Amino acid sequence: MKITTNSRYSLRIMIDLCLHSDQGPVLRQDIAARQDISNKYLAHLCRSLVKAGLIRSVKGPGGGYLLAKSATEITAADIYRATEGEILPLFCSSAQNSRLTSCRRIESCAAHLLWEQLSASMASFLDSVTLQYLCNSANTLQTFCSANEQIHHSLTG
Repeated sequence: MKITTNSRYSLRIMIDLCLHSDQGPVLRQDIAARQDISNKYLAHLCRSLVKAGLIRSVKGPGGGYLLAKSATEITAADIYRATEGEILPLFCSSAQNSRLTSCRRIESCAAHLLWEQLSASMASFLDSVTLQYLCNSANTLQTFCSANEQIHHSLTG
């Protein structure tokens, strides 16, 4: 399983949308600025997220992006799959993978069993982490960082 900038940035986009969902549609350029992602690249990733049904685009004045579902219904696995496809550490990790036919050892490969179990474990873990959990974690980190900054300022001020 390769975690590319596509999946890393898509996760950051989704967390940003969740954190700002109370403000209505979120402008692409605002997400790009906060997440330090180019506007063009962000547009490309948002198309994948829209296609996957995770976000929706609102056109016109006051437009932007919104979550298409509740943050409790979206998982890290959904976001990964929207940009990367299936969660597979190796191409031979899934019986549904069409490239399996090129592997002559699949029937007698003990390592294949390990990759199947690893793939299932990774998918299960990512399926268990909701966008809401990640947003709650982001809020906790922000509160902690703000408190540390205030303490530092009072000690050095």
